[in-house]
This record gives sequence, C-alpha cells and structure tokens, in this order.
Amino acid sequence: MNAPSQLLASSYVALGGAIGALLRYQNGRLLTYWLGARAVTAFPWATLVVNVVGSLIMGMLAGFLARHGPAGEQWRLFIGVGVLGGYTTFSSFSLEMMMLIERGQPLQALTYALVSLLAGLTALYLGLIVMRLAG
Repeated sequence: MNAPSQLLASSYVALGGAIGALLRYQNGRLLTYWLGARAVTAFPWATLVVNVVGSLIMGMLAGFLARHGPAGEQWRLFIGVGVLGGYTTFSSFSLEMMMLIERGQPLQALTYALVSLLAGLTALYLGLIVMRLAG
C-alpha cells in the first residue's frame, strides 16, 4: 500500500487527535465522578490512567504494525500519532523506551528517561518563572 498523501495523513492525525483529546477530557470527568473531586485533586489519577491505558494501546498498535507493516500506516497515523497523541504523549515515550531496551541499549534508555523527566520538569519550572516575572 502506498503512503497516504500529506493531506490525507494530516486528516488522519487531526481527526485522531480530536478524538484523543476528547477521550482524555471525558476520562478526567468520569474519574472525578467515580472517585470524587477530593481524590482526583489529591493524586493525579486521571493522568495516571490515561498514561497507562495509552501505553497499553500503543503496545497493541506496535504489535499490529509489526505484523502488518506498511499496510497499517493509516492506523499508525490515526491511532498512534492522532488518538494517542491527543490522549497522552506518555504512550510514545513508553514505546521509545521499550524499543531502546529491546535493542539492547539500556544505558540509552536510562539516559532518555532521566533527560526526559529532568528536562521536562525544568522546562515547566522555567515557564512558571517566566510567567510569574511577566505578571
């Protein structure tokens, strides 16, 4: 199967992203309903759930794509980049970590994990500082 045109590929990603963002929002609402506002503000249950579920789905998608190869490109774009991109980016991080581990690159996997965590937290903190100074 040929790769989809850029317009079609972008459409898969955009539609999937909208669905993923809506699912993430509804997940938060549902958990707040089930657990109560106090529980979901005391611990980030909604984020934990979307990250774990997203990682599970990414693993299933990776297995599907390994079996079907280029024929699954539209599913990779729609689900992997779009839906899971809108739902969580942790699923991509998890897939990349597992690929490094499975390729026998545990040091690179550890480095990637530490740099991702530290750089992300540092960038967020710097963003907070910038906005506090600007306000």
